[in-house]
Amino acid sequence: MALSNSQYDELFRHYNTIQLENERRQQAHIKEVYDKNPRLSRIDEEIASSSVAQARRLIEGDDSALADLKHQIAILRREKEAILAGLGYTMDYLKPHYNCPDCKDTGYIDGRRCRCFIQAAIDLVYTQSNIKEILKTENFSNFRYDYYSDQITDAATGLTSLESAKYAVANCRKFIDAFDGEFQNLCFYGEAGVGKTFLSNCVAKELLDSGHSVIYFTAFQLFDIFEKNMFQKDSEMILAHRNIFDCDLLIIDDLGTELSNSFTTSRLFLCLNERMLHKKSTLISTNLNMQEMTSIYSERICSRIFSNYIMIKLFGDDIRLKKKLQ
Repeated sequence: MALSNSQYDELFRHYNTIQLENERRQQAHIKEVYDKNPRLSRIDEEIASSSVAQARRLIEGDDSALADLKHQIAILRREKEAILAGLGYTMDYLKPHYNCPDCKDTGYIDGRRCRCFIQAAIDLVYTQSNIKEILKTENFSNFRYDYYSDQITDAATGLTSLESAKYAVANCRKFIDAFDGEFQNLCFYGEAGVGKTFLSNCVAKELLDSGHSVIYFTAFQLFDIFEKNMFQKDSEMILAHRNIFDCDLLIIDDLGTELSNSFTTSRLFLCLNERMLHKKSTLISTNLNMQEMTSIYSERICSRIFSNYIMIKLFGDDIRLKKKLQ
């Protein structure tokens, strides 16, 4: 994922800010605990002085120094743990806290960009702060089945609206759990207001929380990027276009609301096909039913969606309207 120098600088400033804040928090924890029992500070001093003394012995050729050091440190650490326990703390309370334990908030692991760095770069390019705010409320913790009726039934499947919602959530959970080991795609379809976008956000939050790169676009935003990439060949637009194909999960919301023409159809086929070839998962939500999709998009597009996506229909009352009435 190529970034401009200014973008790299901004990301590294972001990581430096995180590191400084976490270091400040750790020092505050240490001061809080050590003020309650000064013996903890003296234990640290004894460990340091013992290490220096034993190092001098090793230099002088005393092979037993290392074993003595380990023994002394073990005794001091046990004393430290006992004091902390008596104060109601664990040793972890004094350890550094990392927003990303994988890279320890450096952005890199063994010279390679960490997943958190990749997502931070995506967020920088697309300024997806709005979706991050939405995910604070639109997630599985806040998903409610009571918006779905056990009286409304789909004639084709025989499932009630509630049963379909439970089926959808179960498949989303399976999709998330198997994400790193099994290539899958999802397609939510049904009328407006039945929870398709909410469920898409639930999936996005789970994968973001587990360190995967996720890009969310409405269909209009996606095709706007494609169009600008064709006519504006600047570095940022090329990067934005490339990320659409490289991210772990691409979410295309409200497919069918864009102005459909030969350009959008060709771009959509390229996007879906390229991601399938590289086994990059895609989640589509649309108000169109399968027949309407067939009439709007080419046979090649529909064939790829119908045969390579888990098709999940949601139906029932308009949840947005229910919320307003409540």
